[in-house]
Amino acid sequence: MANYGTDGSDDLDWDLEDVVVTEPVATVSCNGEASSSAGPSNSNLVSHFVGMGFPREAVAKAIRENGEGNSEAILESLLTQAALAESPDSPECEHACSDLFSSESADDFIYDLSDSDSDWASEEKVDNLSEKDRTLKLLETMGYPLDEVAIAMDRCGPNASIEEMTDFLCAAQVARSADAFFYDREEEQNKKRRHFEEENRWKRKKEKRFERIDECDDTTHLPNPMVGFGLPDTRLVVKRTLPEAAVGPPYFYYENVALAPRGVWNTIARFLYEIEPEFVDSKFFSAAARKRGYIHNLPINNRFPLKPIPPQTIHEAFPSTKRWWPAWDRRTKLNCVQTATASAKLTERIRKALEGWEDSDPPLKVQHDVLHECKKWNLVWVGKNKAAPLEPDEIEMLLGFPKNHTRGGGISRTERYRALGNSFQVDTVAYHLSVLKEMFPNGISVLSLFSGIGGAEVALDRLGIPLKNVVAVEISEASRSIFRSWWEQSNQKGNLIDISDVQKLDADKLEQLISSFGGFDLVVGGSPCNNISGSNRVSRDGLEGKHSSLFYDYFRILNQVKAIMTKT
Repeated sequence: MANYGTDGSDDLDWDLEDVVVTEPVATVSCNGEASSSAGPSNSNLVSHFVGMGFPREAVAKAIRENGEGNSEAILESLLTQAALAESPDSPECEHACSDLFSSESADDFIYDLSDSDSDWASEEKVDNLSEKDRTLKLLETMGYPLDEVAIAMDRCGPNASIEEMTDFLCAAQVARSADAFFYDREEEQNKKRRHFEEENRWKRKKEKRFERIDECDDTTHLPNPMVGFGLPDTRLVVKRTLPEAAVGPPYFYYENVALAPRGVWNTIARFLYEIEPEFVDSKFFSAAARKRGYIHNLPINNRFPLKPIPPQTIHEAFPSTKRWWPAWDRRTKLNCVQTATASAKLTERIRKALEGWEDSDPPLKVQHDVLHECKKWNLVWVGKNKAAPLEPDEIEMLLGFPKNHTRGGGISRTERYRALGNSFQVDTVAYHLSVLKEMFPNGISVLSLFSGIGGAEVALDRLGIPLKNVVAVEISEASRSIFRSWWEQSNQKGNLIDISDVQKLDADKLEQLISSFGGFDLVVGGSPCNNISGSNRVSRDGLEGKHSSLFYDYFRILNQVKAIMTKT
């Protein structure tokens, strides 16, 4: 709107009270229905147009020129004056906008309008415009968006007056404001409903007694809770009869991830003498979960746990985190340790997401997203709204290894994380192997396939079972280095033989080893889970995968050992 001068009435040259409207003014709504109301009084007429944003001087002039009873003509006169005042050649406005639009409708004009089109040129006078073009120009001058003007022209009809159009545009703006208000309230209610439904889904999931991982007829069920054949603090009466072919010597112990693709554990059990798997979650032995399946021919009575009992909760394991732990993070156990760790970028994004919520809980959406990442990467709180991944020595403690077990010897942090993620949970394995303590008081000979960083050997050593002879088969040079470093630093008195490739351990080599040792008392190992683990979304090919197919080498070697020892 152009500025004609001051809004005061000091410069008026006539008495506003002399203006009298004697006839009612008819108005037509946008739906075409006519209504009649008394027109504004002399002072109300001026106030009416001043309220629309026109200066008093311009209002007074328009009333003098058009008469008091023709409010529509007054309004059109005011709009014309405003358009002329805004012309680049004002005050006379010799030239007005040029080539406004060539389309048949205002909608076409809106969509065809370019940046140059918005500059109303001065090649043609306003008086020469069509009635439709004049209306469009005047409404745009009043500050209404062109797209809204096009809609108003379409809804109110081509013969609608300026006053009708402005009424429609004002009503539309009010309606939009109300819609936005109600939309915000509705969206908030939808968020609450979605959160409630999500909580119910989690509750129903927790109430499930069993998880099915195999959909064929001989489906394998994972017990819930996943306690295997019993825990140190429970007395489960479990009776099992081993197939004749599975009875020792030697004892054997095989481990892999519990949540494998369909049919995997059925296949493993079929090759390992149809022995029922023992599924155990290491959260019952430590502060971190580790769902694993074990197939073995060990006795299951008279087991005992390692002492001292390790920390069982996050805050017991890492007391310094309790100070910073937010109330909305209700974790008491960590998830399974992975072979990788969270990046610095992720922890920085979490910090930024929690900015501004130091004195109150963040919104539920923020809580949900942050907790998802914390659970996925086992992040702990080390400062105010500051989450961080576990250090390698902290993971060593969670898995039951001695401090600095993977440190030194030129091993990088990345290699330490990978080696720990692929290892046994020592306390869990030691509980199963504890039955060997009375059987082998003078020491034990072990064939350790896929030995990794020596989880089974650390468990036997912590149980107080002397390691007379250990043949460790492991392809990772870093893991072999860690294992040998532990062997030397723990002052083992027995023999340690390294073999790098399980596929090169054939019957001839086994005969030589058995001849020199007098046989193996225990064959232990867990073949790679690369193609079995749920975290592998690229090549989860089960036992047919490149790495996990090495299970068949475990079975081959175990059969060869049994045959050779039976023969000798």
